[in-house]
Amino acid sequence: MNRRSKYLTFIVATVSALLSCGKNFNKNEIFQSEAFALYGDRVVQGSFEAKAISPTELVSNYKSLYYDTLSPRINFKFSINGKDNELPSGIYHSVVVLPEETGEKIVSVKFGKPYKDETSIPPRTYLAPGTKVKIKLDLTEIFAAFEKEGFYTNFNGLKIYEEDFNRVYVAGNIKPLLWDFDNLVNHPELEMKDHDGDHIYEITLTFNHSNRKSNQNTWKLTRDISSFPIYSSPYPLLDALHNMAIEELLEKVQGDSTLQLKKKGSTNNWNHVNYSIILSLAAIAPELAKKNLMQQIHDGQLAQSEGTGGAYPISTDRALWVIAAWEVYKVTGDISWLKNCYRIAKNIVEEDRLLVFDANSGLMHGESSFLNQREQSYPKWMQPTDIYESMAISTNAIHYGALSSLSAMARQMSKNKEGSKYKIWADSLKTNINRHLWIDDKSRYAQYLYGSVNKLPSERSDALGNALAILFNVADVERQKVLVENMPILPFGAACIYPQTTFIPTYQNNAIWPFVQSYVAMAAAKVYNEQSALASLAAIYRAAAMYLTNKANFRADNGNYEPTLANEDGALSSLAGNLGLIYQVFFGFQFEPDGLRLRPYIPKKLRGERKLTGFKYRNASLDITLSGYGNVITSIKLDDDELKEAFLPGNIKGKHKLTIVLGDNQIPQGKIHTTPNYFAIDMPALRYDNGKLKWRIVEDAVNYKVLKNGRVQTLIDQNEININQNEFAEYQIIAVDSAGVESFASAPYTVYSPEAAQIIEIESFGKISKEKKVKGYSGKGFIDLALPANDSLTFIVNVADTGLYAIDFRYANGNGDIGTGEACALASLESVKQSLGGVVFPQRGGGERSDWGFSNKVIARLNKGEQPLKLIVPSNDAANVKRIHKRSAFIDYIRVIKTK
Repeated sequence: MNRRSKYLTFIVATVSALLSCGKNFNKNEIFQSEAFALYGDRVVQGSFEAKAISPTELVSNYKSLYYDTLSPRINFKFSINGKDNELPSGIYHSVVVLPEETGEKIVSVKFGKPYKDETSIPPRTYLAPGTKVKIKLDLTEIFAAFEKEGFYTNFNGLKIYEEDFNRVYVAGNIKPLLWDFDNLVNHPELEMKDHDGDHIYEITLTFNHSNRKSNQNTWKLTRDISSFPIYSSPYPLLDALHNMAIEELLEKVQGDSTLQLKKKGSTNNWNHVNYSIILSLAAIAPELAKKNLMQQIHDGQLAQSEGTGGAYPISTDRALWVIAAWEVYKVTGDISWLKNCYRIAKNIVEEDRLLVFDANSGLMHGESSFLNQREQSYPKWMQPTDIYESMAISTNAIHYGALSSLSAMARQMSKNKEGSKYKIWADSLKTNINRHLWIDDKSRYAQYLYGSVNKLPSERSDALGNALAILFNVADVERQKVLVENMPILPFGAACIYPQTTFIPTYQNNAIWPFVQSYVAMAAAKVYNEQSALASLAAIYRAAAMYLTNKANFRADNGNYEPTLANEDGALSSLAGNLGLIYQVFFGFQFEPDGLRLRPYIPKKLRGERKLTGFKYRNASLDITLSGYGNVITSIKLDDDELKEAFLPGNIKGKHKLTIVLGDNQIPQGKIHTTPNYFAIDMPALRYDNGKLKWRIVEDAVNYKVLKNGRVQTLIDQNEININQNEFAEYQIIAVDSAGVESFASAPYTVYSPEAAQIIEIESFGKISKEKKVKGYSGKGFIDLALPANDSLTFIVNVADTGLYAIDFRYANGNGDIGTGEACALASLESVKQSLGGVVFPQRGGGERSDWGFSNKVIARLNKGEQPLKLIVPSNDAANVKRIHKRSAFIDYIRVIKTK
């Protein structure tokens, strides 16, 4: 045999061996839960299978069965002005439409009077395609109340004034209906109409629409993705999913190098961009990341994505921008970028310190990061002011990460004094997160602290918040391991929140978001917990392979992508998380200001040689080969030279070959907390009656925890308690089911003696508003709090005794709907000596100028005598400078209550 023949024989034998090795890998089970199994080339979920034909082609027979198994019972409620203001939680109307019923079914309902169709539904009977229902809503009682009193009072005592009455919507459980009250205003197709002025509003709806698109069953790569790194491994499924994610990223890039974020049914959330940059976009598309970070800046200030109550400062996780900007600098080493970002980051942090920092707890106020659909993750009683007052693990972890990043920026620019200040702030915040938010008996962080004057922890698990606490080093090394071991892992992955909330639709509640799962995977990899890491990887790969796209979310209960309130194909954060698994977990990229550190981690079940070709790092192009498994590097070579450590200097240039060999070291698999999905029971709603607090019996509750001032007093099986009204106290009730799982706490019921409260009419200290159509205020009038009408307001509090006081303001803000827009009015409250804290006046409904409520409470120690206080409107409104004129509110009076 000649030399050439021997060489060809060797090549053929080598290729055959590799193929054989790959096939063996593909036959081996990588992960299995009770719901599905992941292999190297396919995912199997019951009768469904998705398979990689090659690194550029996937097939799937997955089919959503949602429309085939819809119940004939349609549940619905009505909404005035897009609010959940008709019936109490858990109570709704229902109509049954059996398949044999033809034509249009008509149902007539009175507002506020529950209607239930008692028709019996035979087993295995489903809603027929194209079912039509006409709903007729009788509002005559409401209009009679308008004529008699000028307002209608709903089930919980809230007044709807005739002048504020705008639109009527229907919400419900089956598409096209949805249970998303805060966003009904964005669904004009669900608005009911009074066509003849008789106060009977009508709408005709078609359910189980027959023109549904058939499921796509094949994905093939059609774009040129050669400008991005090429990934290959013995696992065709993972290779194909990497390529699909790159292609979907390219489809999102517009001609001006910005990302197309808004698709039908999705919201424009800048933090999804920032999360994506941290996950992978900084690493593979730093210029794209820069462009989209700067797109969030207006007149040198950062905008917060629109959200609850008018966004910032109800939502305060915009500080994530600082972390993303720092990540881009570490990747690029671009000093001009750093200088520009440092100025912006300082403004963010300093303003947050003024308006968001709580001096009493040392924590930061604000809504949970990403979980910004109010009723998805908070009790229904919590208004935007209550959400501002809460203190979430995810948002506080972000503020810690932002302060740490800003401190590092300052040091990089030799601004050591400023860097030290932000480091002190960061260290203090970290201490207080661990002091106030850690729950010992759960071995995880509280979802958030919530309540009024006295806060209590929500003991539900926030997957993203706990993952960020690990990745940003809020938790110490031991707690990081414990957190991963105790994170609830459901059959389809880690739910955003656990347990779920009853009577709330699927979106973030009862849902798994792949980008959240990616952060969970990175947290598990950081502590080398193989079981947890594989569970997260498998959850992400199952969804992407079965759906043949990176969906934004899917259901925690059955793994289906519908029905959820909103979803999209090729979701930016999902695809970025999919890519991040390769770069941050497998190859272990850790970008530092001076270079690239590599800390690869390969679970044993994913062993084998993998390559990343054409990875661009600063002025270098790297072809990386990684073999073996474990986390111990036994050899790392740059070209043919052995490196002393797994670190490449930032000044590396040109094309290089990097070869890394892992030592196949055995790592303890680590524990994993697998659990079925679970729904907590509904929470009680309190009412006062003759010296007692009462509540309706909660279904499936076996007893109730009674809390006074945020502390558990007793456990009872009755649904009433006696209370003393001559002391300051806040009562809350938690329902507990037979498994010991708790509901959310009820809204605080506050009692205090009359002499403990002081009402100060605001018009005594400011110019009375000339608005004539506003109703429901007290005294002689109210003032406009806005620039330039009243940019500051000084008032006097007569303090009878030195002590702690809760100060809040009765206000109205009709400049936007609760779930959208950026019109939250804001101010800071100051004494002669110091700032006491931020005060927020969130939107209460578009055009609802007579909807009065209370701001958040500022807790301050006041000395006996006359105490001047000052309310100041910030002149540099960072939330959106261009819309500052809309950030106004009406102020009726000031309430000052002695708490101690």
